[in-house]
Amino acid sequence: MRVVVQRVSGARVEIDGAAVASIGGGLLVLAGFEAGDDDEDIEWMAAKLVRLRVFDDDRGVMNRSVFESGGDILAVSQFTLYASTRKGNRPSWGRAAPGELSGPLFKRFVVRLSDFLGKPVHTGVFGADMVVCLCNDGPVTLVLDSKAPE
Repeated sequence: MRVVVQRVSGARVEIDGAAVASIGGGLLVLAGFEAGDDDEDIEWMAAKLVRLRVFDDDRGVMNRSVFESGGDILAVSQFTLYASTRKGNRPSWGRAAPGELSGPLFKRFVVRLSDFLGKPVHTGVFGADMVVCLCNDGPVTLVLDSKAPE
């Protein structure tokens, strides 16, 4: 499982020009899955994201989590995180889990994020053609991979 996480002052997902989900301050999480990802990957990633200390404390030091800061999470499924560009210039999506696998994984991921966060997690619409709008705060952008934790 791979995610790109961004600290945002606001983010929203639009489909056909209409907002379907939005948050104020918090985390925008773009989540991709590959074949072989399982509940262990989901558990590690959800716990890591909710506890990740990327929000400022009273001294202006990134020392607070989204949970501690009271922020929200907007999660969006993003199969393109598993693009391969080794051959030629057209990305290959062969490593990305197909929708029948990644859809249920994404749903379980959102449930675990909500459990750890203690409130609902906002989402885009799985498989839809979405426009994701965000205001990156910092900017703070991190890439996490459950198979290669750093």
